[in-house]
Amino acid sequence: MSDRALDRLAATIARRRDAAPGSSWTATLLASGPEKCAEKFGEEAIEAVIEAVRGDRVRLTAEAADVLYHLLVMCASRGVSLAEIERELSRREGESGLSEKARR
Repeated sequence: MSDRALDRLAATIARRRDAAPGSSWTATLLASGPEKCAEKFGEEAIEAVIEAVRGDRVRLTAEAADVLYHLLVMCASRGVSLAEIERELSRREGESGLSEKARR
């Protein structure tokens, strides 16, 4: 297993997918369903935006970490793994964002 923090976090989320609700925040979120996971991700994303506008680097860093965690939980709730996200990012490497958006 990699030493990267996101890899470790994704592995922890995967392990807690079938854990009893209430045994961890991750298990509780996953048991509440994809819609609740998406709602929580949205809340955290808004909090990160607020801190970005305010310019508080420490608070933005903390909120960005919350966003990454909740993004991975939301994706896990729909069976999308970090590895799949990384493959998609790799596929897009070297491609202009403008070109990619024009194809959509």
